[in-house]
Formats: sequence, structure tokens, C-alpha cells
Amino acid sequence: MLIHPNFDRVAFALGPLEVHWYGISYVIGFLLAWFLGRMRAKQPGSGWTEEQVSDLIFYCALGVVLGGRVGYTLFYNFGDSLANPLEIFKIWKGGMSFHGGFIGVMIAVALFRRKAKKGYFEIADFTAPLAPLGLLSVRLLGNFVNAELYGRESDVPWAMRFPDYETGVLIWTNPRHPSQLYEAFLEGLVLFIILWFYSRKPRPAMMVSALFLLGYGSFRFFVEFYRQPDQQLGYLAFDWLTMGQLLCIPMFITGVVLIILAQRRSRLKT
Repeated sequence: MLIHPNFDRVAFALGPLEVHWYGISYVIGFLLAWFLGRMRAKQPGSGWTEEQVSDLIFYCALGVVLGGRVGYTLFYNFGDSLANPLEIFKIWKGGMSFHGGFIGVMIAVALFRRKAKKGYFEIADFTAPLAPLGLLSVRLLGNFVNAELYGRESDVPWAMRFPDYETGVLIWTNPRHPSQLYEAFLEGLVLFIILWFYSRKPRPAMMVSALFLLGYGSFRFFVEFYRQPDQQLGYLAFDWLTMGQLLCIPMFITGVVLIILAQRRSRLKT
């Protein structure tokens, strides 16, 4: 059995200003995406400039933050948000949703498309490989450091006891799956390696985006079997289906549809 290090959620303070690891994780994610995007833009025939990459990351950052917060209040905290719509703006209270952030990025790409004068999937396929390392950063420096979104109780040798401050007093949980680390490995590192190397060569439009949808949807759906369901929601059906799994189903279906469309378009061109 392992014990969570019980990190301080505040990385450092500048006078009265406290800088949290959660915020740092997002900044690192955006910087990594910017760095990787500039690397790709420098390749011969990329069709991208470094300035366009910087603008794209800015648009996507807004989409992630705004979409992530709106998605959380709608998908995971709808009752409170309906009773008090101002809850959606209380970012300092925490609560972000990947699927909400993903929808925000989809909207951001649609808006950036006008500025860049590029096709939607030309942008989406370029963006997809830049995202997983950001997920890795958030899962590690955000979720794991904050001891949040941990897994279900388990007796595996690597099960971990997490600190719980819900009552205002430190209480250690029973041994649980460190599901944040599972997600960091699969959604972050493994998905990045798959997408980065797959997209190194020219691919039919929509294929890289499809692979991202299939990869993330599959990995997240799998890890949800080990992750503790959200307390306010519990299981949605069958005593195992969680909100995270439900939101992954349309991602997976869309990924399959995009592959079919990409293959049809490729055959029509030949």
C-alpha cells in the first residue's frame, strides 16, 4: 500500500497572491502545446506560421477554460447551477470538465478558422497531437497533487491512501486506485505518442482528429471503471455507468464516423 504525499496545493505565494499547482498545470499544458505546435510549423510544407500557432493556442486556451467550467456546471453540477446560475462564474470554487473543455476547443477552432482561412479539420488535425501532454500535466499537477478524482477502493499492491479534507480535518481514505496516474499515463503519455508519430506523415483529413476521439474516448471509458464516481452523481445506470463514460460514447461514435468519411473522401480522390 502507498501513501499520498499530501502535497501543499499552493505551489508558492507572492505576497497575498497564492499560485496553485492546478493553475500551473494548465499553464504548462498550454506552453507545451505552443512549443510542439511551433515545432510542427517549422517543418517544410507545414502550411503553418509560428504566429498562427500562437493565435491558435490562445483561442484554444480560452475554449478550454471557459468550456471546461461551463461543462462542469452543466454535466456534473446542473442542479446547483439551475438553482443559482451565478455558480457558473465562480471559477475559484473549482470544477472543470474535460468534455466541456473539448467542446470549447471545437468552438474555438471554428472561430479561428475564419482568422486563419483554413479548413476546420486542417486545424483540428493539427491541434489534436498538441493536447495530450496538457492532459498529462493536469492529471499529475492538478488532480494527483490535489488528491482529487481518486479511484475506487482496492487491495492491489499499488493502492494508495489519499488525504481528505471534506470535513475540514485531515482524514485518510481507505486504499484506492491512483486513477489520476492511470489517466495521466493513458490519456496523456500513451495518447501523445500515438498521435505524434501517426501525424508525422501526411494523413487524410479528419483521420488525426478521429484517432484522438477514439483514443481518448477508449482510455477514459476504461479508467472510469477504476475511478470513484462523482459523489453528487454516482452511477447513472447499470450500477457501473458513470457520467465520464456516458460523455465518451459520442466521442467514440464520432471518431468512427470520421474514419468512415475520411476513407470515403480518400477513395473518391483516387
